[in-house]
This record gives sequence, structure tokens and C-alpha cells, in this order.
Amino acid sequence: MKSNLLTLAVIIVIVASLLVYAPEVDWSTAKMIGAVLVGISFPLFVLARWQLGSSFSVKAKASRLVATGLYSRIRNPIYLFGGLFIVGLSLFLSPWGPLVVALVIVPMQIVRARREERVLAEAFGEEYEFYKSKTWF
Repeated sequence: MKSNLLTLAVIIVIVASLLVYAPEVDWSTAKMIGAVLVGISFPLFVLARWQLGSSFSVKAKASRLVATGLYSRIRNPIYLFGGLFIVGLSLFLSPWGPLVVALVIVPMQIVRARREERVLAEAFGEEYEFYKSKTWF
């Protein structure tokens, strides 16, 4: 739990720093798109983390199947919105950032999602397969 709060605090500090820095930014198209992605994805990331509650873990485990809120439509909203946040931040900070995200972070998140999917399928069987058929990513 402490690491979750620490991660959230770091992200909040980054977003707050960006807001303070915003008036001095040379607002290119990439930076505007990045800022919009950060502004939309960050609250959704926090909401997904909150809705997951005590089921959150760094390593894949299956304590319960969360299928409400954002999880009723998206199997991995933390990965999705966390990834969009990182893409937005990288667009804002560097023209090469999205390339790094595409080559490093996206494959890493896909591997994590697949590992998690195997654990959940093993633990919840048909219930998970039904849930999976109704959701995206």
C-alpha cells in the first residue's frame, strides 16, 4: 500500500510541476496533444486504481475478479491509462519520447497484461472467459 501511495504522490508532483511550468512552454502541436493526453488519462488512471482497490498488486495474482466501473468495459484500464499518461508526458517533454514508449513500455505492458490474464483465467475459469468476452484489452 505504501508503494502505491508513493507512486501516486510522484505522479501528482509531476503533473503539478507541469502545471507550474505551463506558462513558459512553447506550445507546439506535440506538446498540446501531450498535455491533453496527460489531462485526460491521469484522472482515469487514478480512478482505475481506486476501483481496483485491494486487488491491486505489482505481481499478477487473483484475489477477486473486478468487473465494475471502468473494469466493466476495459480489462486493463490501469495499463491503458498509465500508458496514455506516459505517451502524453513523453510527447510533452521530448519529440523522441513516444518512440521510447512504443519500443519499451508498450511491449512491457502487453507482457504484463498477458501474464495477468493467464493468472485470472486459471483462478476464475469460465467466469473470466465470460468477462473477457464483454471487455476490451
